[in-house]
Amino acid sequence: MALTADTPESWPVRSSTDLHRDDWVVAFRSDQVAHPDDPEGPTFRRLVLEHPGAAFVLAIDDQDRVLCLRQYRHPAQRRFLELPAGICDHPGEDPLEVAVRELREEVEFEAAEWTHLISVWGSPGISAEQHHYYLARGLSACDRGDFELEAEEADMETLWVPLDELRKAVLDGRVTDGPVALAIFTHDARRSS
Repeated sequence: MALTADTPESWPVRSSTDLHRDDWVVAFRSDQVAHPDDPEGPTFRRLVLEHPGAAFVLAIDDQDRVLCLRQYRHPAQRRFLELPAGICDHPGEDPLEVAVRELREEVEFEAAEWTHLISVWGSPGISAEQHHYYLARGLSACDRGDFELEAEEADMETLWVPLDELRKAVLDGRVTDGPVALAIFTHDARRSS
């Protein structure tokens, strides 16, 4: 086994209790987990946020500008500069299809070229949410179809930000959305390797 690789593993769960579950995409549960070397021994409690994952789009045009959104996020009580992104509507949905859909629905663009940048677990100590990042090139305007923006999405602002300026804004702390930083620096690393 390589020391520099994650490995799939599942410890025994003796019991699981839903703390919140409804018809929305996420749920919250409490698991009583046992150590695999002592499955009948003492358990410990772990809270789990169930989430089917999300896709993020680093859409860069021919002028090296990034297509961004400004959106209010209630849990953080602030408006963030973000990338087009969206939740997988159901477990197992192809993240690339989610990225294509979200670029169209949120900002009314489509891309001729798609490149997978990276997939990461957002916060595996509490969440089962995996983030998938894509680079979109060859951009052209399109119609969002019958999708209607609601709630905070109806208040989103779309803007083009030069890649160099966005990178500097992340580094000096003006832009603090984690997915923006990860997408930019993964893109930079892949471009230079």
